[in-house]
Amino acid sequence: MDSSDTTQPAPAGETGAEGSTAETVDAETGSAVVEFIFLGLLLLVPVIYFIVTAGAVQGAAFAAAGAAESAAKVYVAAGDPVSGEQQAKVAAELAFTDFGFEPGEVLLDISCSAECLAPGSTATALVSFNVPLPLGSGLPGGGFAPVTVDAASTQIVERYG
Repeated sequence: MDSSDTTQPAPAGETGAEGSTAETVDAETGSAVVEFIFLGLLLLVPVIYFIVTAGAVQGAAFAAAGAAESAAKVYVAAGDPVSGEQQAKVAAELAFTDFGFEPGEVLLDISCSAECLAPGSTATALVSFNVPLPLGSGLPGGGFAPVTVDAASTQIVERYG
């Protein structure tokens, strides 16, 4: 027998016709990696942006709480209301600067229960801050701040100084 007369079966998946399975497999080789990278980036970038935004809001909330506490303490320790407000504003701005925010956007309101800085009276500091979007400065309408954080703190003026 001649060895050329024997018919060998086609390998599994090959039909021998045009558009065979082997040609289709070769045409799609490596496309799963491209699809994985594309879909991974498409889904991962918004999730990371959400996490960064939530971190910025949380940081602003901590900064607001610290700023209100510091401003109230500094105000009741001041000698007069005018210098007390100035010192409280500086203390609130410092708290936001420590957290990496621009202190120019901080709104501070101080109110007193009776006569300000009278022994036994209370002073309340209310801090409000519009949290900017991360990477928002490069976008049109970059001043858009979707979240506002507020914090308040009340301190009692000491009776005996």
